[in-house]
Amino acid sequence: MKKVFIFLVSTCLLLTVFSSYVLAKANHPSTEGNTNISSILTYDDMIKELESLEKRSKGKLVVETLEELGYENSKSEEGRDLYVAKIGKGPEKVWIQGRIHGNEPYGTEATLELLKMYVSNQSPEIQKVLEELTLYVIPMYNPDGSEKNTRGNKDSIDLNRDWKKDGFEAVESLAWFTYWAEVKPDFGIDIHHQGLKKDSQTGEAVTMSLGVSLAPGGPTLPGIKNGEYDEVTRQAQVYVYDSLKDYGYTNIDRYTTGNARDGFTEIDIKGGVVSAMMLGLEYDGINEDNHSHPAVFFETSGNTRDGNLGQKARGHNIRHNVLGIQNLLYGLATGEVYDVNADRWDDIPRPDIKGYQTDYN
Repeated sequence: MKKVFIFLVSTCLLLTVFSSYVLAKANHPSTEGNTNISSILTYDDMIKELESLEKRSKGKLVVETLEELGYENSKSEEGRDLYVAKIGKGPEKVWIQGRIHGNEPYGTEATLELLKMYVSNQSPEIQKVLEELTLYVIPMYNPDGSEKNTRGNKDSIDLNRDWKKDGFEAVESLAWFTYWAEVKPDFGIDIHHQGLKKDSQTGEAVTMSLGVSLAPGGPTLPGIKNGEYDEVTRQAQVYVYDSLKDYGYTNIDRYTTGNARDGFTEIDIKGGVVSAMMLGLEYDGINEDNHSHPAVFFETSGNTRDGNLGQKARGHNIRHNVLGIQNLLYGLATGEVYDVNADRWDDIPRPDIKGYQTDYN
């Protein structure tokens, strides 16, 4: 089967497992970290890898900064360039962003691995993706926070809560929003970390949670585009679940917040970046046609808080992201995603929830 073939190719192409990685103890995206991060890719490392991949691609991969593209707002608060890598020649545009939280490095590592694969591999499956899709890859959305190993940016602003109708607190947010509004993607993928998490029924450690920031069937998503995004986001995540659930060292559930003592909730946040993408956020005439698109996120177990629990799992967890994104892209390119029964979203394990976590009530 094609998915199995992709798994084998992906595994062979992965980089050597990075060391000195740690997990957190909370069941939510990671907070501030003070771990030794000497082995984690830096901003300069990312630039060197992007430049190397661009050179090796012989024109397939184009790496640019927002400044080179001519944007007025084009740098981070501390003056770092904001990089995007573009590959593929297809009509459907897919936006893939990593490390919007600076202490969640898997997004950078996974997206660079993904680019390496699309630059180097000539398989029919890879070529299908590049023929049908154009990928806009942002390996390090938040370079200042990444250099400091902090969730927020230089001013401790959570960039993942900064796409709002009344404007943007951080210049990075306005820069990426302006670029997004010009690209007008058709689908979005966002890569995050979460802390240690256990299956509420079996007690087994969860390695990845699949999420949609406007909860399917919740207060908001069914009312967008007559429920179109409510369906396609579920189809996409079921497709990822099917492609990964039998892969080794993998235990996948649906993303929730909270705990067994206080109760679990699903998120339905309107200020999150991928939520704003689905809502068609408009600000100051930048997205005056209210362009929108479906988007999903991955929450991989692991972050950069104190401890050594994640050291052995890091390579597997990066691989989960690469394989999950790769298979989702293949499903979008072939149209297989849209053949999935969206109602099977409820088959993906999830604890009972007491309600929704929102940022608008």
